[in-house]
Amino acid sequence: MAKRNFRSLNAPTDMTIGTPWKSILAFTVPMLIGNIAQQLYNTVDSIVVGKYIGDNALAAVGSSGPILNMLLVLFIGISAGASIMVSQYFGARNREALSYTIGNCITVTAICCAALILVMAPFIRPILVALNTPESILDGCASYLMICLVGMAGLGYYNILSGMLRGLGDSFSALVYLLVATVINIVLDVFFVAVVQMGVGGVALATVIAQFISSILCLIKLAKMRDYFDFGAKYLKPVGSYVKTVIRLGLPSGLTQMIFSSAMIIVQSLTNSFGEQFIAANVVIMRVDGFAMMPNFSFGTALTTYAGQNVGAGLYDRVTKGAKQGTLMAVVTSTVITGAILLFGKGLMGVFTDTQELVTLSYNLMKILAVGYIAVAVTQSLSGIMRGAGDTMTPMWISLITTVAIRVPVAYGISFLTRTPELPYGQKECIQISLLASWVIGAVITAIFYARGKWKTKAIK
Repeated sequence: MAKRNFRSLNAPTDMTIGTPWKSILAFTVPMLIGNIAQQLYNTVDSIVVGKYIGDNALAAVGSSGPILNMLLVLFIGISAGASIMVSQYFGARNREALSYTIGNCITVTAICCAALILVMAPFIRPILVALNTPESILDGCASYLMICLVGMAGLGYYNILSGMLRGLGDSFSALVYLLVATVINIVLDVFFVAVVQMGVGGVALATVIAQFISSILCLIKLAKMRDYFDFGAKYLKPVGSYVKTVIRLGLPSGLTQMIFSSAMIIVQSLTNSFGEQFIAANVVIMRVDGFAMMPNFSFGTALTTYAGQNVGAGLYDRVTKGAKQGTLMAVVTSTVITGAILLFGKGLMGVFTDTQELVTLSYNLMKILAVGYIAVAVTQSLSGIMRGAGDTMTPMWISLITTVAIRVPVAYGISFLTRTPELPYGQKECIQISLLASWVIGAVITAIFYARGKWKTKAIK
């Protein structure tokens, strides 16, 4: 019986049958654990760097984050498109289309990896200089980013292959492989930084190696799923119709990430003007924020797969029912997390640094963001439904509005209006206030567009 239960966890899940909230929750829990494990990558990086090297090195890792996210935009787009196509073709029981989708995405990813390395390598350091990165952390940032760029295949393939597994309803396998990679990452972090003393570059190398391992495990798992699709050289050859559909569905998600990363880079320039300690405080906030966001992202991805499979099967009433139940679960979870951050946040900040002033600053800034996680729960859940149904453009436009038209102007506006001789760059809180404003307004806009229902007409033909 135990063996059968494990096999059922380790196999694709049909989300077109059963009670909606149970299917969504069963899919979300393994993915939530996996997302927490993935966030642990960055958290361990920060803890090891902060404890063994110092606050400036912690700032270097944090300043590299927005640029690294920008480098991953291509793969996020391919992953989103692949996940939607896989879930809809799986729901429609279309074996041939499923086979070509998976094979073509693997090939497109390889091409993107090679192109990205060749194009971006010469520009890493100039970009950091253009962003006013403090001289004291410039070398560390450049080293971290260059190693991540060279190892981009591991980072990119894990995102895409695990997205395919989730599209098939298998969130458990991706969890297992990610947990293995997380343990490897932690061990290598300590070894490269504390023992070999490679500095910030050692942290990047540990992450790249761990991601390579997790991507290889995902590929092996997919190759064994012959009951659901065919896996071979024939399907690796690019076919125009499938590549175009991946691009059509994935490009808006990739652009959404690019818009978000661009806004972060623009705001990072403002953040850098406040000095190394404020940069380090933002790194601490981002690490805690990453864990707080995990349930929202997990429910959003679960609802994408749920919507994709049910739209593929033509069960739109079931999609609507699942959207209500999934969003409610996400909101309740985020409310609990918000309370925990307000109660225990200061202790969490102390895990990353022994500098009390930095702990206090980080906690005070984090309190501004706390309530916003409830708003993000609504945005991620309803956006997940729209993406799964094939409407990836609407979430992109909402992201464009909230980041470009709201977050960046609010951040720089508050900074400008609060400047004084003592505060030449204005109030530091402008960064967190602008983010909170974009989250709340984004939730309202997303709910309006979901209610309009145009996403119901966007299924793959």
